[in-house]
Amino acid sequence: MRFFQPLLAGATLSGRLIACIGAVIGIALTIIVCGGLPPLGPDLPIIVAPLGASAVLVFAVPASPLAQPWSVVGGNVLSTLVGVAMFQAIPSLPLAAGCAVGGAILVMSLCRCLHPPGGAAALTAVIGSQGIHAAGFAFAFAPVAINSIALVALGMFFHRATGRSYPHEPAVAPPGTDTSRIRPEDVDAALADMHESFDIAREDLDTLLAHAERHARARAAPVASGRLRILRRR
Repeated sequence: MRFFQPLLAGATLSGRLIACIGAVIGIALTIIVCGGLPPLGPDLPIIVAPLGASAVLVFAVPASPLAQPWSVVGGNVLSTLVGVAMFQAIPSLPLAAGCAVGGAILVMSLCRCLHPPGGAAALTAVIGSQGIHAAGFAFAFAPVAINSIALVALGMFFHRATGRSYPHEPAVAPPGTDTSRIRPEDVDAALADMHESFDIAREDLDTLLAHAERHARARAAPVASGRLRILRRR
């Protein structure tokens, strides 16, 4: 059924299974590593809940700009700092929560580390336990930064062991590919026309279009050859 087909372009069952295994290993080892460190403080978790969402990105879509190491570490830490600042500055809990998430999006965007779980990290700093509130800005570094760095390091090791690039390196167009018809500025103009943001690096999009053109030419070649033979017979 179409309803159960993967939503992500290029996703395969084997790739999803590898992602599941990676998430199991990544989260389990992050807890073990962080649990072996000195106690962080009373009522502070060994691992923060937003890291589960970070693991989905790191292991399921490692090519996403949102899943890169700086996005994970910078996004989670900076968002947590914003959340702590909003909690301390705004007496109203609902308003502080909203401003924490909105402020986190702004800061992550300006620092080029947009990471969706960062919104959850900012919210955790506002609605978390008394221990989190007592830790203040230190909560952004222990456990959030420690958790994020550990997960990224494990993600690098796992993806290299399974033959994937992480941090992601944009693919290179195949040799002999004619990219003269579509230029990078054409892609930029098309993106501007659509007024949308897409979860793919511009360089990867360029290469994807180059591969698509190559396949289109390969499909058209036999048709053109057949028409030429017919014309010659006539």
